[in-house]
Amino acid sequence: MARIQAIRGMNDILPDQTPIWQYLESTVRRVFRSYGYQEIRMPIVEQTELFKRSIGEVTDIVEKEMYTFEDRNGDSLTLRPEGTAGCVRAAEEHGLLFNQTQKLWYAGPMFRHERPQKGRYRQFHQLGVECFGMTGPDIDAELLLMTARLWRVLGLDSHVTLQLNSLGTPEARGAYRDALVGYLKQHEDRLDEDSRRRLTTNPLRVLDSKDSQTQAILADAPVLTDFLDDLSREHFAGLRTLLDAAGIPYTVNPRLVRGLDYYGKTVFEWVTDSLGAQGTVCAGGRYDGLVEQLGGKPTPGVGFAMGVERLILLLETVGSVPAGVNNDADVYLIAMGDEAGRKAFLLAESLRSSFPEASVVCHTGGGSFKSQMKKADRSSAKVALVLGEDELANASVTVKPLRDDRQQATVQLDALADVLKEFLGQGQADADNELRL
Repeated sequence: MARIQAIRGMNDILPDQTPIWQYLESTVRRVFRSYGYQEIRMPIVEQTELFKRSIGEVTDIVEKEMYTFEDRNGDSLTLRPEGTAGCVRAAEEHGLLFNQTQKLWYAGPMFRHERPQKGRYRQFHQLGVECFGMTGPDIDAELLLMTARLWRVLGLDSHVTLQLNSLGTPEARGAYRDALVGYLKQHEDRLDEDSRRRLTTNPLRVLDSKDSQTQAILADAPVLTDFLDDLSREHFAGLRTLLDAAGIPYTVNPRLVRGLDYYGKTVFEWVTDSLGAQGTVCAGGRYDGLVEQLGGKPTPGVGFAMGVERLILLLETVGSVPAGVNNDADVYLIAMGDEAGRKAFLLAESLRSSFPEASVVCHTGGGSFKSQMKKADRSSAKVALVLGEDELANASVTVKPLRDDRQQATVQLDALADVLKEFLGQGQADADNELRL
């Protein structure tokens, strides 16, 4: 019988990979919390209509990439392709928006049926932030300061750059759309196939084309900034003033648009060249009309999302993963004989109480001293503790260093905690906790 394998583009995250995920997630959680953001968790399945109304029916996501199915009641459901729409739905449904300000963040899997490639998968993970109820450029600036701080903490600040643009109001964007279509129609026969299709469905996405000939045509195309309304210009100028004051470098990219219909005014991307071709690691912007579009009262909003897989790839590529981010054990207990095995279990529990940050592995499954030592070595533990008949008789433990040239020694149980501090570099959580066999 053939083995059942994972669905293409939906990957298992194995134990040797999870430490870096945990490191990234805990770092993000700490940085977001320092700015007063609160976590929200939404379901991964929503009504299909939520994404059609928010993302736009003529976007690539809705047209080609969503995982949509009918449940047993005949309702059309979709695995979430992004987090903003679900967050808006949840906040509105639970009364978090009207006459309130909210700073929310979330993390979890998203789903899009696109061609899998390195750093881009069909089940992928995002960390996202959404802010509601604030109209000024100060909250836009705070999001960018917060992400800039995150890059510094992660050691990525020299590997990412910020690009900014303003899409203006829907009216200004509509006027620009007409001008852009009029210009591109003159060169339609030279556009790539995707751009010709987008010309009638979502022409601003033509600006995203990677086709060299299309980009050459766009070099002389109308520029969105020439069509901005006065309020959008003022908002964008206010954002730039705040970023300049905070010392956050950026580039204004007049071709920058976002692929989702709900964006207006500020849009931004943090991009990197460290993964080969330029890639986006974090992107977002303002969506002041989305809450009303989904049935709520008019509420301004702004947010961003970052791809976890791409961030992890970047951390690994540029060597910014701290040395201590791993699944290595700290202490490995070896026991010779049944009685020693029972005592080792008790000692391991005592050590976990005294050194709560340490990983203490107690050997299970029996075996010779040699085989147990092999497993201790494979665990990457700093030190092995050996219990045998002599140790039991004398209330002692043999301490065998595994990662340096210190000599093994047999120590009394009441001195073990002090000896282990030298290996673990951490104090006891409870000084009164007595190590026992």
